Amino acid sequence: MPAVPDYLRISNQIMLDVESGKLKPGEKLPSIAQLCELHQVGASTIRQVFIRLEALEVVDRHQGKGVFVTDPKTWLRKP
Repeated sequence: MPAVPDYLRISNQIMLDVESGKLKPGEKLPSIAQLCELHQVGASTIRQVFIRLEALEVVDRHQGKGVFVTDPKTWLRKP
């Protein structure tokens, strides 16, 4: 059993990708199916990732359109 649950590992990686500029504000994230294949996890795990990222204001979900990265200035806190 992994030390960190998959949904946390994946959502943390997406957050790092946003912070580093690899993912840009307004960019659409891959679909649930694509992320399942990429990370070798089930759809319920990716749904948990999206729920967590939306709660942290890292992404906006738009039914029928997709999941989009928000501006990190809205959620990234500098020390």
